[in-house]
Amino acid sequence: MKNGLILVLFAFMTISGCNTATQNESTAYDDRIDGIFTGFDDANKPGAAVAVVKDGEIVFKKGYGSANMEYDIPVTPSTVFHIASVSKQFTVFAILLLAEEGKLNFDDDIRKHIPEVPDFGKTITLRHLAAHTSGLRDQWNLLALAGWRLDDVITKEHVMKLVAAQNELNFDPGEEFTYSNTGFTLLAETVARVSGQSFAEFTKARVFDPLGMSSTLFYDDHEKIVKNRSYSYYNTGNGYKKSVLSYANVGATSLFTTVEDLSLWAMNFETPKVGSKEIIEQMNTLAQLNNGETFGGAYGQFVGDYKGLKQIQHGGADAGYRTYLARFPDQKFAVAVFSNYADANPGALALRVADVFLGDQMTTEQQEQAAIPDFITLSEEDMGSFAGSYWNESGVYARKIYFKNDTLRYFRGENNESPLMPIDQNTFQMLNVEVDLKVKFEEKGDKKTMIVTIDNGDPIVSEQFEPLDYSRADLAGFTGVFYSDELSTAYTLIMRNDSLIATHPRHSDFSLTPIKEDMFSADRWYFGNVRFERNLDNSISGFRVSSGRVRNLLFEKEED
Repeated sequence: MKNGLILVLFAFMTISGCNTATQNESTAYDDRIDGIFTGFDDANKPGAAVAVVKDGEIVFKKGYGSANMEYDIPVTPSTVFHIASVSKQFTVFAILLLAEEGKLNFDDDIRKHIPEVPDFGKTITLRHLAAHTSGLRDQWNLLALAGWRLDDVITKEHVMKLVAAQNELNFDPGEEFTYSNTGFTLLAETVARVSGQSFAEFTKARVFDPLGMSSTLFYDDHEKIVKNRSYSYYNTGNGYKKSVLSYANVGATSLFTTVEDLSLWAMNFETPKVGSKEIIEQMNTLAQLNNGETFGGAYGQFVGDYKGLKQIQHGGADAGYRTYLARFPDQKFAVAVFSNYADANPGALALRVADVFLGDQMTTEQQEQAAIPDFITLSEEDMGSFAGSYWNESGVYARKIYFKNDTLRYFRGENNESPLMPIDQNTFQMLNVEVDLKVKFEEKGDKKTMIVTIDNGDPIVSEQFEPLDYSRADLAGFTGVFYSDELSTAYTLIMRNDSLIATHPRHSDFSLTPIKEDMFSADRWYFGNVRFERNLDNSISGFRVSSGRVRNLLFEKEED
């Protein structure tokens, strides 16, 4: 009996000791993750939620800060967020479910299912749409050019009418990768038409309910009440304001979910309860261009390395919502980070969480390769020597480099600039971006070139130029009313204080700055650069706008 009692006590102590060790390990993780989210752990600020999946279960979940600042409602792991473009992987998944059932083919022409998509003379497949290689202009840029604010109520019908009015593509399908939200709106509409259900109904019945994602829905009605939802905010410098979102369109965006529910989705990639391993494999496979090259994009996701580990991820940003889901399939690990604060960087936060759990699986060499390089000190004179305007001919855009507050800055347009920190005499690291982006300056004759590399990819070269100095009389030749049939809208160009000004009934006025002959630049994200076209008599006939995800959109000059 005594020996038996000793054995029982020994067993109890052993079990107790194991539990204590596990508890200590868990507490250590908790403390380190809490440290990552210190900046959000304030009831008077917008917040964040995080969940970590390891080996098929949630091993950590927590909320920080405020989900609703007007009513002091805290963020919890059960708080519902709009997760923006993280929605896209669900849209591809829905298409592949129907393909597996033989109801459509991933290589179908989109016009087979949505005949009102214009015939551009080139076949656009569902695969092209899912890989951002369709050439279709982006819906948000088009809407903004047409005079919409992104906090307007924007419905599926609005987007579909805009698509139906397009006359041109950015490029031939499959030739390039350019991110296009339009393609995913069309994919969601394809699911609806083939299944006979709304996209929200189909995904609820076929994905969310089977996975137990009880707080998840595609939000296709801007007036719908959603329990436990968060609202988004931005900082004005003098306090916070609401960042309003009234979307009523789905596919490219508008998934409402929690970090808990999204964890169930992440687990489905490892052990499919919905869909098949073949669907998962297809979604994770890198897409190819017509020339056989890959570009880091899969289908509704992006594939790359983080500190030597394979990462499959997507981020999202609408209004003040910022979201990120990262999966590390070889480690059976995933992390989701949501925030309702426009200045949040959930990708960086998620990867710091990944460091906590997976750091010991990265070799020293891999960690050094991924580390941000040491910065050096350059004089104001040295950094100022790189200031100027730079033109990229292939991308048809201008960038400005200028020195401000002891820092060199890379300026893309209104409220869109990034600081550059020197890592050698001519090379700079860009801060506050989710990629490894370096900017190098080189002399080319009497001018400089600016070479941008992203994640050690192909260099993007821009040449320094001096913006053309038009006289007032010359600028007056560009004035008039310019109308777009594709957008059903017009801009009026006028002279004001010796400057060429663009006006629109729904937008604030903005100036057009001369770059080169007949080429101007605007400081609006949606307007970009303007190339004027002329008649045989050399008079202005119209202009074409290029703004990143929209190229060469024609506005014709109306007769006086």
